[in-house]
Amino acid sequence: MRDQFQGWPEQAMDVLWQLQGEPTQATRERCRADRERLVRQPMIALLNEVADNDPRYQDFSVWHYRTNSWWWQHQSAMIRLGRKIEINLRFSLEGLHVQGAWWYPDPGQVDMFRKAVAAEGSGRALAAIVEDVRKKGYDISGDVMKRPPRGYPADHPRTDLLRHRSLVAARHLGCEEWLHTREAVDRVLAAATDLDDLLVWLVRRVKRAA
Repeated sequence: MRDQFQGWPEQAMDVLWQLQGEPTQATRERCRADRERLVRQPMIALLNEVADNDPRYQDFSVWHYRTNSWWWQHQSAMIRLGRKIEINLRFSLEGLHVQGAWWYPDPGQVDMFRKAVAAEGSGRALAAIVEDVRKKGYDISGDVMKRPPRGYPADHPRTDLLRHRSLVAARHLGCEEWLHTREAVDRVLAAATDLDDLLVWLVRRVKRAA
């Protein structure tokens, strides 16, 4: 699979421009073949090359189009590392966006997360990892409760993390000339390295409930 990805062609942006706003069905059908060839297929080639670098990255999906116009204007993809634990990529007119995410959790996963956050060793480790990721330019977000969960003291030193019911670290990688070159592979791999400690922590401690 190596060397298949040569960047998104500049014409990919022209296709996405035509799909802005609320494109008619006729516009979508006119753009469908070009969008597949110039926008979606390069994303597949990119993820194949990323997967060549690490066997953990071989389970990935690249979304097809849906009824909502947003899905025609944004090419999304996901690398699955664990149950509900992913690296997400999104290509659009704004460029390339990446995030490491544990979200839409299965029943029981939130409780596992909280227990690991409350524990001294694993909790301290996560707090340090999140701070490191933040310093690298990632926005930390998720589904966050207004108050600490029941059963945990309000003055817990990691109460901010305990309030999370999902955890997302996201960053906009940019919209420069490198998008049209093989450099995009290196940018995605660098982001995956940035996110690795966070995702490994989640894979180890937020397993699917039995």
